Amino acid sequence: MSLRRRRQRGEKPKATVDMTSLIDLTFLLLVTFIVTLPALEQGISIMLPQAKTDQLPTKDRKANVVTVDSSNRIYFKDKPVTLEELESTLMRLAAEDPDVPVLVRGDERLDYGSVMNVVKIVYKCKVRRMALVTVEK
Repeated sequence: MSLRRRRQRGEKPKATVDMTSLIDLTFLLLVTFIVTLPALEQGISIMLPQAKTDQLPTKDRKANVVTVDSSNRIYFKDKPVTLEELESTLMRLAAEDPDVPVLVRGDERLDYGSVMNVVKIVYKCKVRRMALVTVEK
């Protein structure tokens, strides 16, 4: 009966679109990207030591990341390598460009010597731009 009264007064019925499902879908996609993005950037999960940090020396180029996990396995760009393979790869990269950036990520549960073995190789390859990655305190 109220519908008839509106039409009698000259008002037209208003069309509405229920936005609830679209908002839910948008929120779900946003949460999915927020959760998965850190996993895509840092493929190997390690506990980084905490320290005061500065800007990483990557400029506009993508850095070459060397990771040493808690089991003392070494990864170069998320692929497992030996110390010899790492040395030959870094020698080749440094020969092409001495300013190639190398970031060394070491698990804080490792002993000092395990990470220093990787740092020695980086210095031996004469890489000028190297940084030890830590988490901001």
